[in-house]
Amino acid sequence: MPKETELKLRVSPETLAALREHPLLKKRNKSGWQTRELLNQYFDTPERALAEARVALRLRRDGDTVIQTLKCRGTSVAGLSERNEHEWQLDKVKLDLKKLDDSCWPAQLADLDKKTIKPLFTTDFTREYADIVWGRGKAKVVIEAALDQGFVIAGKRKEAICELELELREGEPAALLELAAELAASVALMPCDISKAERGYRLLEPERFELDLSVADLEADMALDDAYAALAWQLLGNSQRLAEQYRHSGHWRSLQDWVQNLIELRAITASLSQAAPRAATRDLRARLDALLEDWRPLVQAGNGDEDIRRAAPEQFAEELDDPRWGQFSLETSRWLLSRAWAAERKGRGERQGKALLASWLAHLIAEEGRALKLSLYTQRPEDLAEQLPRIEQVMAWLHHARHVLDAPQMDRLYGDMKKLHELAEHPISDEVLEARIEQARAVDQSRGWKHLLKA
Repeated sequence: MPKETELKLRVSPETLAALREHPLLKKRNKSGWQTRELLNQYFDTPERALAEARVALRLRRDGDTVIQTLKCRGTSVAGLSERNEHEWQLDKVKLDLKKLDDSCWPAQLADLDKKTIKPLFTTDFTREYADIVWGRGKAKVVIEAALDQGFVIAGKRKEAICELELELREGEPAALLELAAELAASVALMPCDISKAERGYRLLEPERFELDLSVADLEADMALDDAYAALAWQLLGNSQRLAEQYRHSGHWRSLQDWVQNLIELRAITASLSQAAPRAATRDLRARLDALLEDWRPLVQAGNGDEDIRRAAPEQFAEELDDPRWGQFSLETSRWLLSRAWAAERKGRGERQGKALLASWLAHLIAEEGRALKLSLYTQRPEDLAEQLPRIEQVMAWLHHARHVLDAPQMDRLYGDMKKLHELAEHPISDEVLEARIEQARAVDQSRGWKHLLKA
């Protein structure tokens, strides 16, 4: 089955123009820029059955050529997507339902009456494209670079399309990230795996649109290296989708969740001890710290200040116009893809990386829990904020992996830790100090906490 491996990057019109003349692309451009108009009609049922199954059905007019495309469920991490794709050339601009047979049609849609499939929205754009070719070691890399500019149109609503799409034609997926990261060093690129089709659905029914955020499948008997990779990819990918959604909607909750994903990525990375030597994580931690230094206090202040919330979308737009976010996203993707945290570690670090998640996590929480000394902060609640990094490490793992622990009342413990974390971030007042004392005592005396500290 043919697969499409690509990387989508949202850009500004100014960046799109700069990319046409970018020295790196000019050096590797073996075909010259060519232009074509692409007119695309997307289809679904009134109940959105195809979207529910993560299937996209499209008719494309490319000059005199008509192409019917079916894209099925695939994988997408941090903007880098791989999907199964079927294409048919047609004689006329009319959907051919007979092509959608058992050889390609998803089993979960087997009972669907295909006659209910109707046109929904269009994505019409101009594509400038070129073959970017170079040698990567002994291997040849061929990537189609496409500069797309146009509109998604759904009824009376429309949204601009302005993006760089890199599609792998020959070579390894890592080459896509390498090329994008090199470009992002000088121009603002925003990895975005919210597809043109998803943007159509978002325009069509904004009140019903729900952001599809990934959830890592963490299991008790998986190696720590695998668990960290899965969770880090989840947090990075979701942060990119949340950034795009906040850019589009300005909904404050999307910005809150964006910051929280970055906090959790910072926390789980710091928790790895010798499984990820500090030298191996230094650049990632520095990039995260720079982002959080700017955005964490803004979100904390904005939670209680409507004027800050109202001004935040413009500030976020400025963030996206700067290369920083794209550089962070792409360099972190490369780092995760190569598992660079494991490259320089020694024997004990190797053993930790291969440890089973459940046993490692129980040991981590026991160790950090004892160092936290919650009973001390029932006497010194004004100093609780000094333990925020430790609280966040425990809380991040409880959030995503508490189900792997053989301990009682883990959901309750996670809820109690969230409350403690919120209080540690609050400005000090007599009321907050009293609440910190009560919450520290509640966590310290909980069954789950006591059980884990005995590990």
